[in-house]
Amino acid sequence: MGVVVTHSNEEVVQHSRLVFLAVKPHLVSTVLNGISKHVTPQHILVSIAAGVTLETLEQLLPSRSCVIRMMPNLPCMLQEGAVLLACGAAASQEVGSMLKNLLSPCGLVEVGPEAWIDAHTGLSGSGVAFAFVFAEALADGAVKMGMPSSLAHRIAAQTILGAGLLLRDTGKHPAQLRAEVCTPGGTTAYGLHALEKGGIRAATVDAVEAATERARELGRR
Repeated sequence: MGVVVTHSNEEVVQHSRLVFLAVKPHLVSTVLNGISKHVTPQHILVSIAAGVTLETLEQLLPSRSCVIRMMPNLPCMLQEGAVLLACGAAASQEVGSMLKNLLSPCGLVEVGPEAWIDAHTGLSGSGVAFAFVFAEALADGAVKMGMPSSLAHRIAAQTILGAGLLLRDTGKHPAQLRAEVCTPGGTTAYGLHALEKGGIRAATVDAVEAATERARELGRR
């Protein structure tokens, strides 16, 4: 494919204007200390390290370095991801727009303040796993009612996919779509009542909050 491969971080920076910092949070300082002398005002550095703030990144780099922080999620693998970008002090609106356009094949790409990044991590980064748990539980319910496991899991996956597409493509509020499915005295009304008795709404809010707080904790470290 014509891709140049190297094992040298310094070589990457010397030959690239746009550099993605895709390492674990505890390695960020080591990597940046190794390349900072090669970073120029023409470089754009994009960090995917969870919890590492723009302030921390800027302190480890030369003054007025152009830094962007981003958080993708797993469905980017299938070009159906959700990505949030936050621009550092020296990153112009044009740079943010350029990167948003560059990453658009990954799925939904938005630009916002850094304060939203940790919440995005809890909502979308961790939320993918929460959706997997819900899909597993849906299939388990169908298996309990007599459906073969493999079929139940295929239908659960398609159900979540279809619901997500309706949410995205119709632009309707989730409550409005829920109301369209839920007829008075029908099966969905009874099922929703059982979910509410189980505390699904509060548990989901708590899960996003817990994941967000963990992301903030990583940042403080």
